[in-house]
This record gives sequence, C-alpha cells and structure tokens, in this order.
Amino acid sequence: MDLARREVTASPAAPPVGTRARAGTRGPWVRLALMGVPMAFFAVFFGYPVLAIVSRGLRAGGHWHLDRIGQVAGDPDILQVLWFTVWQAAASTALTLALALPGAWVFARLDFPGKRLLRALVTVPFVLPTVVVGSAFLALAGRGGVLDEWFGVRLDTSVWAILLAHVLLNYSVVIRTVGGFWSQLDPRQEEAARMLGAGRLTAWRRVTLPALAPSVGAAALIVFLFTFTSFGVIQVLGGPRFATLEVEIYRQTATLLDLPTAAVLTLIQFAAVAALLSVHAWSLRKRETALRLVPAEQTAHRPAGAGQWAVLSAVLVTICVLTVLPLAVLVLRAFDGPDGFGLAHFRALSGQSDSATFTVAPVEAVGNSLAYASVATGIALLVGGLAAAALTVRSRPRPGAGRGPRAADRLVRGFDALLMLPLGTSAVTVGFGFLIALDEPPLDLRSSWILVPLAQALVGVPFVIRTMLPVLRAVDTRLREAAAVLGASPLRAWREVDFPLVRRALLVAAGFAFAVSLGEFGATVFIARPDSPTLPVAVARMLGRAGESNYGQAMALSTLLMLVCAGVLFALERVRTDSQGEF
Repeated sequence: MDLARREVTASPAAPPVGTRARAGTRGPWVRLALMGVPMAFFAVFFGYPVLAIVSRGLRAGGHWHLDRIGQVAGDPDILQVLWFTVWQAAASTALTLALALPGAWVFARLDFPGKRLLRALVTVPFVLPTVVVGSAFLALAGRGGVLDEWFGVRLDTSVWAILLAHVLLNYSVVIRTVGGFWSQLDPRQEEAARMLGAGRLTAWRRVTLPALAPSVGAAALIVFLFTFTSFGVIQVLGGPRFATLEVEIYRQTATLLDLPTAAVLTLIQFAAVAALLSVHAWSLRKRETALRLVPAEQTAHRPAGAGQWAVLSAVLVTICVLTVLPLAVLVLRAFDGPDGFGLAHFRALSGQSDSATFTVAPVEAVGNSLAYASVATGIALLVGGLAAAALTVRSRPRPGAGRGPRAADRLVRGFDALLMLPLGTSAVTVGFGFLIALDEPPLDLRSSWILVPLAQALVGVPFVIRTMLPVLRAVDTRLREAAAVLGASPLRAWREVDFPLVRRALLVAAGFAFAVSLGEFGATVFIARPDSPTLPVAVARMLGRAGESNYGQAMALSTLLMLVCAGVLFALERVRTDSQGEF
C-alpha cells in the first residue's frame, strides 16, 4: 500500500487561444460522464441493498420506527459488543504499529537480497480470507496445535489470538503505507539538520517524524478500520465470548432473524466507518504536502553498522514468527493425514461431499473461486478505472473565481470517499441485502451466478482506484493537450498517451482485485449457492463440522488458496515499481 504520491507539479502548457474556452468548460462534463458508470454501479449494488436492509428492519406498517435505535443502542449486551469492537480495534492497531514500524524503516531505507520476495510474502495474509488466517492460528495455537503439543500453550478463543491474527493480517498495511512514503522522503534534509549540529535522534524527531506523521496516521486509520469491521477472525477465534459489530450483525441476521436490531447495528457501523474515512481523506491531503519526494531507489542502501544489522535481524525474526510460522503450520496440518504425512486430505477434496451445506466435491470450490474472481476483476477494472479517471480530470477555474475550494472539488472528494465505503461497511449487510433487494424484476438476480462476482467487485473497486489514481495524476497533462492540438480524439489520446504510461499499474490493480476477490467471505457466505461454493465459504463450513477429516480438508483448501494468492502477489512484485499506486 504505497500511499506516497509523486504528482507532476509543473503547470500545463497554455492551450491555443481558440481552444481556451472549450478546455475550461470540458472538464466538468467529462468528469460527470466518467462518474456515471461507477455511480450507477454503487447505487444499485451497494446503496440499494444496504437501504433495503435498513428499511426492512426499521419500517413497518408504512411508518419508520426510529425509537428502535435508542432501544438497541441502550441494550447492555449491545453496549458490551460496541466496547469490545472499539477496544480490540484500538489494541490491534497499537500492536500492529509497534511491530510493523521497524519493518517499514527496513523496507524503506535498506537494500538487501530477497527484498521484493519478502515484501510479497508479508502481503499474502492481507489478501487471504480472514477465515483462513483464523485457521492458521488454530493450527498453530488451538487445541491440538503445535504450541499445545510442544509447550502446552493454547491461545484459541482468547483476546491474544485475535490481536495477533489482526497483526498478521495488517502488518503489510503499515509496511506498504508508511514504508512506501518513507522510502521517498529525501534523506538529505535530515542530513542537513545533523550538519547544523542536531543529534541523530533530534534530527529524526524534528525533520522526518513530522513528515511521517500523516502517513503513520493514515496507516493507523486503515488498520483500525479493518479490525473494527473484523468478521472471519472473530468467528474462528472469538468463540462465544467475543463478538464485534460485524459478528453481531451476522448473528442477528442469520441466526436470530432480528432485522430491526441488525439494521440499527448497520447504521452504527456505517456512521463509524464514514467518520474514519473522512479523517483518512484529510490525512491523505495533508500527507501530499509533507516533504518533497525523491525516487525510492535513491534512498535505499546496504545495511551498515551493527545497529542497522540488528534492526534488520529483528524485523526478519518478527516476520518469521508472525507470518511464516502460522502459514507454515497451516501447510503442515494440510499434509498431516490419518496415516502420516501425505496427500490424503488433498485427495479427499475430490470426493463427493456428504454435507447438506454444499452438494459438490470440495475441490470444485477452487474452479468456482477462480471463475468468480476473474469476472469480478473485470468488473472492478471497468468501474474502478472509470472512477480513477474521473477523479483525475481537472477543470480550470473561471476567471475571478478565486483559489478557494469549489463545488466541483467538494463533489470529487465526496465521490472518492463514497467509493471507499465498501471496505468498511458490513459485508454481511451487503450480502444479505443482495438476497432481499435483488429478487424482483428487472434485477431478479438472487438465483444468478453473477451475484457473487458483483459482491466481490465491490471490494475490488477501491483497490483498483487507490492503485490507479496516483499514477493517472502523475501523467503530465501537457502530453494530452499536445495530442489534442495535433487532432487526436480523447479516446485516441488516452490510447496513445495514457495507456502506455499506466499499463503496469493496470496489471497491479488487476492482480490485487483478483486476490481480494478470491478471499471475499463476508458477503459470499450469504449468496454462494450450495452447488457452487467459493473457497473461503467451503473452508468456513468445513471448520464448522466435527471430525479430523473435515479439519484436514479445510487446511488443504486453505493451503491451495494461499498458494494462489501468493503466486499472484509474487507476480505483482515483478511488474510494480516503488512509486506505483497506493497498493
């Protein structure tokens, strides 16, 4: 999540006299045209299902029962859920920052063999389904896990297991967010402070830390957002004692069928997410003006001195304990069959399932997931690409309009924030909303296979936007204007000028959209059909059934999913650059 942006600051060349008026008015219309498809997509497949859930829960007999909000919000059990949701998110964020900030410095300032491979490795847990990460911790620290067998230590169904699992999931957020920006801060400014007499710590505190603060704040907000809406980890590791808002929404919806309570909890979570995204957008604007940035390759160097080698060693040990060990234990359990190590659990995946939860061989979930994720990636690229293009269209201010914020700029910021809402809104609400809202013509999609890719694309679109947006903003507008002066149409100018410059970023965006679509769980757990389960749904359902065979097959499916995600991320590291996009 390299959130550092390198925007071209040179003023665009003045257009010919005959075209100035047209150029000044074309921007808003082009922006509105590009925003049309993303706005329609989010209105139909995000806003409408969420509103349907809220309306179904709070409206009865033609009247709104808003008093239900106060009743639910004052329930002691709900207040306990709210308290635990906020507390565990804050604790997870603090622990993640404490463990990941040294790693951010290592990836930003040091150059060592295997750096790209290691950066891809720490990103693997982020794109894995949270239920798989929970499975990895069960295999490591649950009943009969490695720590239980070797040391008699069990961490399952405990707060520590939840916190450590969240660190594993979000470690790469800090590495890519803070580390990506840190790698582009010019170190000569800190060196100049030291030449003027400041000590190493004082120079870092006075020069580098103020520049890093917005980036650290943005990373903290992202981690808090993801842990605040945690679902799969809590489902697997929380047990009956711990529940977040997301888990409680699922329980009220799927188990108790109490839609009024679920609707109120959805509104509470939605308000919290909107506030977090507003603060995050403010931190992004502040960070863009922190310091002048330089190419990342100019700031990294080989480790020098015992101190730098010690920090590098400590970071490598942390990565091994937090990332490599849980995932390695998951693979170990997948190969640990009833007759010793072998492929027994993998071979069992091809057998017909005797479960009523899905009626096909578990291995078919692999093909289903790959097909769904491919379609979802295409949708996310179309919607996210148009949205990113709309956000980069710059309309020229009218003469005498001043330099204050204009309505168009406020509209764009609101549009940008709207597109990020699916990352923090309850996926459970969206999935159940699909079943309720999209069941009548002309949108009777409840029995259609396209429902799953649409839900996955909602999660993939923000990743496409955040990857493409900085690269599109860095394209010099003078190149487009020169093409227009030479007679090129807007489509041809995009094909000849923009596309060659953003092609690599487009591949990165597609890869991330594909990986996160593979791992989407919260919405697809509602809408995946029993004869077409996805990998995360199949893993969750197998973990919910008793028996060593089901557990081993769940580990085998998790291993397959992990290998696919790891392959995608390793391929992305070969095509991405340090200044390319926010992810």
